[in-house]
Parts: sequence; C-alpha cells; structure tokens
Amino acid sequence: MVEVAIAGKTNSGKSSFFKAATLVDVEISNRTFVTIKPNTGTSYVVIDCVDKEFGVKCNPKSGYCKDGKRFVPIQLWDIAGLVPGAHEGRGLGLQFLDDIRQASVLLHVVDFSGMTDSEGKPTENHNPEDDILFVENEINLWFIDVIKRNVEKIKKLPTGKAELLDALQQQLSGLGVTKEQISQTLDEYPISEIEPFAKRLREVSKPILIVANKIDLKQSQENFERLKNKYKMIPTSAESEIALKKAEEKKLVNYKVGNGFEVIGNLDAAQQKALEFIKREVIDKFGSTGVQECLNKAVFEILNYIAVYPVADASKLTDKDGNILPDVFLVPSGTTMKDFAFKVHTQLGEKFITGVDARTKMRLGANHKLNNREVVSVMFGR
Repeated sequence: MVEVAIAGKTNSGKSSFFKAATLVDVEISNRTFVTIKPNTGTSYVVIDCVDKEFGVKCNPKSGYCKDGKRFVPIQLWDIAGLVPGAHEGRGLGLQFLDDIRQASVLLHVVDFSGMTDSEGKPTENHNPEDDILFVENEINLWFIDVIKRNVEKIKKLPTGKAELLDALQQQLSGLGVTKEQISQTLDEYPISEIEPFAKRLREVSKPILIVANKIDLKQSQENFERLKNKYKMIPTSAESEIALKKAEEKKLVNYKVGNGFEVIGNLDAAQQKALEFIKREVIDKFGSTGVQECLNKAVFEILNYIAVYPVADASKLTDKDGNILPDVFLVPSGTTMKDFAFKVHTQLGEKFITGVDARTKMRLGANHKLNNREVVSVMFGR
C-alpha cells in the first residue's frame, strides 16, 4: 500500500487533515507534541471506475465504489510535530525524521492563517512561508548529516558507478531510499558534493506537497494568493471536509467527495449557517475542500503512480471466485506487465507467460508498459 506521511509544526493542522482524510478520531490541539507516536489510518485516492465502461457493477475487496468513482486505499501517517533544530534532536525531531523514512511522499500541513508561530504558539501575522522553508530545511539537514556520517565510514569510495551504488545503498538504507533514487541523484551530482547530493536525494525520495490549510479564513486566502506561484501547494480546509463528511453520516447532505454537496436532510439554523459558509468561502472559491485533491495529487502526479485492475478472467472481469473487478493496484508509471504479475502474486511472476488486455483481448508481452485504469489478466504456467 502507498505510504503518505502528514507533517506540520503543531498537532492542530496536521491531525485535522488526518481526521478529514480518514475519519479516525484523534486528539486535535493547537500545540506541539500532542502526537508522539504516529497515528495511522486508511484513506483513499479516487479514480473513475471502469465498471460503467464495461457495463458491469464492480465488487471491491478493499476500498469502495460510489457514483462511478473508485476509492482506492492508501496508508496515512500523522507523525510528530516538527520544530526548528529537529535534525539536531530538538523536540521530537529525531523521532519525526525517523518516522518519515517509510513514506513515499510528505504532505506538509501549513497554517496559512498566520495565527501560530514556528513553535506552534498563538500569534498574529506569522508568515506561513517561514514554516514551509524550515520544515524543508530540517529534512534536508537530516539527509546531509546522515549521508556525511555514512560516506565517512566508506574509507575509499568505489570509482565504478555499480560498486558505488551498492556501497551507498547499504550505507543509506536508514533514509528509506531506493537504489534507483540514489542512481538518479548520482546522475546529477557526484557524491563528493555532499550537500547538493543530499538535498537532491531528499527531493527525489521524499517529495513535499504543501497543504495550505485553513483556506476558509480571509488571512489564509491572502497568504495563499501571495505564495501560490512559488510552491507546489493546494488550498485546503480540513475542518470543512470533516464537517461535510459528518453531515453526510447524519444524512443531512449528499457529499460528492472532492466536489460539492447537496442538502438532503432537515438542517437547524446553526447547521445551515455552517454549510452556507463552507459553500461560499471554500467550495465556490476553490472548487473543493482540497483534502481529496491533496491525496490524488500526491499519488498520481508527484509519485506518478497509475491504477491497474487485475482480473483472472479477462472476458468476465472476475477473479477466481467470480467477483467482478475486485482489486485495484497502485503501481509506478512504467511498470511492465511482468513486473505487475509479481506484484499481484510471486507465482504469477515466476510462471508468467503473457498478459491479456480485457478491453481488446490482445496479448501483452512481459515488457508491455501498463497504462492508467488498464484491466489485465495474467496467463501463467502450471
């Protein structure tokens, strides 16, 4: 399952986002160190389901399908808050940095209202750009420190790239980086230039998407307009997402996740006022609460993953038990048919013969690169 970490300086913003994405009930407070051990939960990225295209009704084993949208599960981690000096062990910094190793991408939830400072204390007119820069800087400094220490352990660096890759992969395993990511970085910077090498390896292995939270507030909207062209960021209101999902649970609204909502129940005056505010200040201005957009952008654009449906029977679109389109796998773009067979089951990869495209019924060779929303079956030897 794809791992996404949620970071921030205080519990309030990042845990509100975590709750909005998972509906897991966690403590939310506007201070640092409320989250000590990571909160974990399942959320979803959303794609257009292929079932209508084939004229069938899918039967998901994990996730669910609603209004033609397939909700594919991912794992979210709400990790400890970060403060300046974290890479030197200040606060819970080293634990935070250790927690992000397993994440493929980092969502940095920033209070764009400017009402909390870098320590998470209440203030006014704090520049959210300061928070954006300090979190990125702390993670970069951590990478620099780890790489510097471990390169020093290698008394004589190999001159050949293959040998150097093997040595670095062994020494840098604690950063949660892959051999391919190290190789890509070496193509841009030599290991002798430790700082630029380390910063680039962080960008490649732990990309950051800025979550411009509290976008329902006027101050946040002003800060967003000022900074939106400088950073990868999405305007977000986690509190609005929570309110809409709770209203849907109570059958007050029909909420189209990532889009608008329609009122279907009887609202009291307070509920009506709250929903009118969300529509006016969030939906009408930004198109959505931003929570679903953050998740989808992180997985499909930043990580460049695709969604592929495996089936046992390409004609009936079923697994061996007769379930229709039961599974969706999230895999990196460029995944080949044989690579995918191994991801579905080791035996399918080891005994792979060919793949079959459920749309065209054409055979797909081992090196065929899969496309987003492709439906395939694997033919294998017995």
